[in-house]
Amino acid sequence: MKEPLTEELLDALLSGPSVESYLDSTPLPRCELSYYLQDLLAEKNLEQATVVREAGLNVTYGYEIFTGAKKRPSRDKLLQLAFAMRLDLRETNRLLKTGQASELYCKVRRDAIILYCIDNGYSLQATDEELYRLGEKTICQPR
Repeated sequence: MKEPLTEELLDALLSGPSVESYLDSTPLPRCELSYYLQDLLAEKNLEQATVVREAGLNVTYGYEIFTGAKKRPSRDKLLQLAFAMRLDLRETNRLLKTGQASELYCKVRRDAIILYCIDNGYSLQATDEELYRLGEKTICQPR
């Protein structure tokens, strides 16, 4: 079953007789970061260990994100996961929102570069190279 659009849910909420009727009649999606990540792994047939490795994350830290032990990873850590999972723009922004980070915004120079790279299928490394070339902070900071 396809998940309803946010606009559809908002319309149902605001046009209903009460908030209780909306909550009783509308199956709301799970909004926790760990659930969304697990859904993405299943949907894209990916393995957690592979994603963590390709994201360049410390194994323990990556495991904490996926299990929900790490409640609010940084925006750049979420972007690392998005690139490792090869998420599209919609999925990436949903991952950021679910992780309580700001969405990518095309009026912000760094975000515009990242948006362009996602839309054009750049890898995490290629995106970092593009950010560096254009004088912006890279996603994966040197260790």
